[in-house]
Amino acid sequence: MHTPSAKPRLTKAGVTFIVTVEFIDYQCLASNEGLAKLCELLETKETAMQTFIAFEAKIRGVARRLIAAGVPTNPVVLGPNAFR
Repeated sequence: MHTPSAKPRLTKAGVTFIVTVEFIDYQCLASNEGLAKLCELLETKETAMQTFIAFEAKIRGVARRLIAAGVPTNPVVLGPNAFR
């Protein structure tokens, strides 16, 4: 049986990570654009992974809310509009 990696991974498109909702694992992507929007809140220039780590709790919470709302994408993509 394949177990998805629990660690976030940096890709060309952003940072991928797994969120578990009601015992189901969902693949998610915090896009580079979404992470750049969060980086604006820090008022610094951080890498995508540094931004993900700084906002990990918020990013995972947004992902869980999108999944609970029934967002039908695979992976669940968190773009700039997810972080208003």
